[in-house]
Amino acid sequence: MRTVDESTAPDTARHPEVEPQRGRAARAGVPTISLPREEAQATARTARPARAATAVPASASTGIAELLRGPVRPARVLMTAPAAVYLLVPGERGSDVVGVLTSDAARLPLACVLFRPSNGRPLVALPSGAPAEVGGGRIVVGDLAVSAAAWWNPRPRLPSLHPALLPEGVRQLRNTLYGEGVPHSAFCLPGLPTGPGGPLAALRGAVRRADLDAALRTATRLIGLGPGLTPAGDDVMAGTIAGLVLMGHPAAERFAAGVYSLAAGRTTELSRALLRHAACGRVSGEYAAVFHGLVGERPLAPAIAALLNTGSTSGRAMALGLCTAIDLVERTTRIR
Repeated sequence: MRTVDESTAPDTARHPEVEPQRGRAARAGVPTISLPREEAQATARTARPARAATAVPASASTGIAELLRGPVRPARVLMTAPAAVYLLVPGERGSDVVGVLTSDAARLPLACVLFRPSNGRPLVALPSGAPAEVGGGRIVVGDLAVSAAAWWNPRPRLPSLHPALLPEGVRQLRNTLYGEGVPHSAFCLPGLPTGPGGPLAALRGAVRRADLDAALRTATRLIGLGPGLTPAGDDVMAGTIAGLVLMGHPAAERFAAGVYSLAAGRTTELSRALLRHAACGRVSGEYAAVFHGLVGERPLAPAIAALLNTGSTSGRAMALGLCTAIDLVERTTRIR
């Protein structure tokens, strides 16, 4: 990237009445630094040529359209892996998180998904300290520039605001998650305390009592609980929030706002961003596929299997959250 904008400037020393013209860098919106002509020429002779970012097309979530189409903002790399890179983008209303994912990664609602799998190693050259920016229609990390060649909506399009789930589909989801004939109290997630005094037991108790406020209070014990960039406790809450929103529960907005307010300072930036997307009904592609299966629009069994295989615990935790939301809807709105 050139830092000297003199490509079309006239010689103002000999023609002081002529106002300098804006060069190509300035017209392109690139920040420029005014330098004397001799110093600029010396810099051009001695500086190493800037390396142009490699342009890569991707399919972008509409959940980050405002960030992508907005002004260019500096960003900080949160994490890099063969299948994903996540960026923290500071803003006036707080920070946002965006991701660049390979085609075989979980399809998160805050990401641009490349048309390449991780075995092609498209993200391995991006160190955690690489310079990054988001906006102006693209995400730039180091030498990689990702632009939206297509868009996808992370909020499932369902038949109605209050979709009716197929009873046999709900049974299939529960049996696959918990195990057929196994009591739900036996279900556990790595990193979360088990037993009658644990947070999952408290959540199940609140559901049995149809007590939405008690279910919300369990968030104080679940948010930030568990290892990883998205702790299992957060994923349970995200799955619950998204399920309540997508099924049109009248208290979904209040529940989501309560959980999200608890997340500040308790969990990771990535996890908090996913909770915010869940509050808008924006979910991973794997979670959305299960929902489509539950309303009879897609095969359910492969969708459940794909969700449960997402991450080490995330998929199972999200599925538990979905089952929790279904139970809450059945007990607090439909059975009266």
